[in-house]
Amino acid sequence: MRIAFSTEDKNGLDSRISHHFGRCPSYILVDLDGEEVKAVQSIANPFFAQHQPGMVPEFIHNHDVKVMVSGGMGRRAIEFFAQYGIDVATGANGTVQASLDAYLNGALSGAQPCRESVEHEHGHHEHHHDHNHD
Repeated sequence: MRIAFSTEDKNGLDSRISHHFGRCPSYILVDLDGEEVKAVQSIANPFFAQHQPGMVPEFIHNHDVKVMVSGGMGRRAIEFFAQYGIDVATGANGTVQASLDAYLNGALSGAQPCRESVEHEHGHHEHHHDHNHD
């Protein structure tokens, strides 16, 4: 699985996370086998100076990325990523390594474990609601 991180520099796992997924100079791509890091590469953001909505998600998608980790992201951007089947995890800060650890622990908002617990919670409420109608 390949995860992309929006970063301020190209320093591998020690790169600093950028707070904005589109206006960052570079991305670090981390290839995982389970939770083991297999490869790390950095790519320049060709849209750093100026980007239209949807350009960065398409660019990330073209690099076969499954998860986009960033400090923050707007709703439209999240929708663009969703169209490409890319999961989004926001709330990242510090280094790529720290953010990767947080993602794998389910500590970033939007990360898979969070979404599952939200759905579980929702299903629970629905069930409870039906019970009240009986």
